[in-house]
Amino acid sequence: MAVWRELRRIGAVPLSPGTWLLPAHPAFDDGLSRAEALVAKGGGSWTLVDAAPRAQGAITLRHAFEAARLEEWKEFTADCGKFEQEIAKEISREKFTFAELEEEEQSLERLRRWYRELKSRDVLRLPQAGDAAGHLARCIEALEGYASLVYDAKLPQ
Repeated sequence: MAVWRELRRIGAVPLSPGTWLLPAHPAFDDGLSRAEALVAKGGGSWTLVDAAPRAQGAITLRHAFEAARLEEWKEFTADCGKFEQEIAKEISREKFTFAELEEEEQSLERLRRWYRELKSRDVLRLPQAGDAAGHLARCIEALEGYASLVYDAKLPQ
């Protein structure tokens, strides 16, 4: 299970049970080393193969990897939208507390970490990464606006 999680974390795409796909790119080397160490720790066996697909196979494999990345970017931008809605809700309820601000800061930090992880494995440089960066920037702006309201409400003028 730990190997499966590591392969998922680095962005590998499952092709069949026990067979995973990654482009040959240095961005994945550390993750593959971690997965290999987990296999060894569990007493399993590991074979890493560099394969060059023929003709249509290259396009099929690229599409599989691209589809996985697109799904991740879609989920990320949806979570950014949820974050912005949460900030708007707190503002409309005038919930200007330091505890709530801290919770929202933690949520934003989770989005930032997730963005960095997604960006690190998006070796195809999909345009959705730019869209996601824009969504993240709006989340940052929303939190900064909310933080200003919290400080205005809680600190003496």
